[in-house]
Amino acid sequence: MMRLAILVLAFAALAGCASVAPKPPPVPDPQTQMEPLALRIAILVEEQRHKLDPKAKALAIDPELTKIALARARDMAAKNYLAHAAPNGDTSASLLMADDAKWQGLLGENLAAQHYRKESGVDATQFAARFLEEWMKSAPHRDNLAYPAYDRTGVGAAVNGDTVYVAQLFASDMGLKPPADDDGPNRVTSYASPMAAQKDSRPPPPVRLRGSQGLN
Repeated sequence: MMRLAILVLAFAALAGCASVAPKPPPVPDPQTQMEPLALRIAILVEEQRHKLDPKAKALAIDPELTKIALARARDMAAKNYLAHAAPNGDTSASLLMADDAKWQGLLGENLAAQHYRKESGVDATQFAARFLEEWMKSAPHRDNLAYPAYDRTGVGAAVNGDTVYVAQLFASDMGLKPPADDDGPNRVTSYASPMAAQKDSRPPPPVRLRGSQGLN
């Protein structure tokens, strides 16, 4: 009987320990994960482009491009769309030129969106890897991130409801000289791919847009 009583007490003690086991930490607010996500995307893209082309220029994080990419991501999140042109017609190029009238060069843009479940939240590392994986499956997106002449980038991420939107911009001045104060308004020429822009023998316009499609 004494041995039985000891066993009963032991089981009771174990049950009590199990009942007060610590709860798993709460899922972080997805809004707090947007900056880490944007940074992780920039790191993974930089690593991937050098795997595709070891001679590709290193991408520096550009504050101006980051500002525009974030504005694009937040606009897509707020208005629930995924496209290179906003409902009001704004594009990364138009925002960039409005912010800096003398900006010129080659500009590329990759967009994507990804759903998440409330109970699991947004894991910046996992989401960044999935964004890169989807871009690598798409030739225009892969060409954008691998284009060796690019030397600057900016990434923006935003969330609304159950969806995360990201925009990554790539840029290079292509050796162009800054425009003079008396130069006319910037012109924008659009190309379907970086190769098309590279093969264009005409004098380069102040801003060239590289094409790529967003991912639904």
